[in-house]
Amino acid sequence: MDFKIPHFPPSITRSRLVLEVASEMVGKKEFPYRQARLSLREQGPGEWNVHMFGSDTPDAIDEVARGEADIAIINPAGPLSLALRGTGPYKEPIPLRAITVIPSLDQFVFAVHERTGLKSLSDLKERRYPLKVSLRDQRNHSDHFHIRQVFTELGFSLEDINAWGGTVRYDEGIPGASRIGIVERGEADAIFDEAVDSWAGRALDLGMRFLPLEEPLLKRLEAMGFRRAAVKKADYPKLPADVWTLDFSGWPVFTRADVPDSVISCFCAALEARKGAVPWQGEGPLPLERMCRDSADTPLDIPLHPAAERYWRERGYLS
Repeated sequence: MDFKIPHFPPSITRSRLVLEVASEMVGKKEFPYRQARLSLREQGPGEWNVHMFGSDTPDAIDEVARGEADIAIINPAGPLSLALRGTGPYKEPIPLRAITVIPSLDQFVFAVHERTGLKSLSDLKERRYPLKVSLRDQRNHSDHFHIRQVFTELGFSLEDINAWGGTVRYDEGIPGASRIGIVERGEADAIFDEAVDSWAGRALDLGMRFLPLEEPLLKRLEAMGFRRAAVKKADYPKLPADVWTLDFSGWPVFTRADVPDSVISCFCAALEARKGAVPWQGEGPLPLERMCRDSADTPLDIPLHPAAERYWRERGYLS
């Protein structure tokens, strides 16, 4: 019996080689360049037809709106809701659509040391307190998006904190990795950040308090498109009570309403085929059955793209 080696066009071989090697490279901890951008087109000269961006910040919203990316990722889901409504920094509604949401449960926390005597963000403004605050050094991180919107609603800014004699510093990494030590050494007395489960316990041990967002402020932020969330005493016993703040959940994969159905359907099929190849919390394949439904860790605050909704429904992920 004769065996024939399957023949693939050279363009497929070349593209697969590049994609597979790039996938291996970004998976290595020692490799520093781990954010990916990908463009696809037919063989030969001409326009690049499909652009995908493995992003994580609100900057991706503007890229999708301008057509520089057709599919992108963001964490958390909240900025998408504001963009769809045309609120906050978005002057006009942007017709964004969701494809799927990678599960992630998180909250944003405004934490200050008890030595400040501050009990709310309004208190910070009224006292013009010279706060020494540590923020994430990545200036386009969604942390800064949330801080700006909250402070704008309260009528002050980070620049005001500096003007009151405080210090706004930008430090590398999440608080639990290194920045909590800055507070412990007295070099800062506040941290505004997410990934709360990685640093809340130690912050509370150091005498930090989590400032609640007051109800009138929460209602205004919800009207803009944010979700409220509670940091719960049941999870952190040293809290005196549940603390209401902003949700920071979800990693939505999103697109524009005008991106062709064929592109979105193909993306969904590829995601389903490769769900086991994408690491997710060390728990096995991506849980697609959860990733197209609205829930606490998969907030779906913008509509699904019709082709994505149709695909997930036909495959039994949506009833």
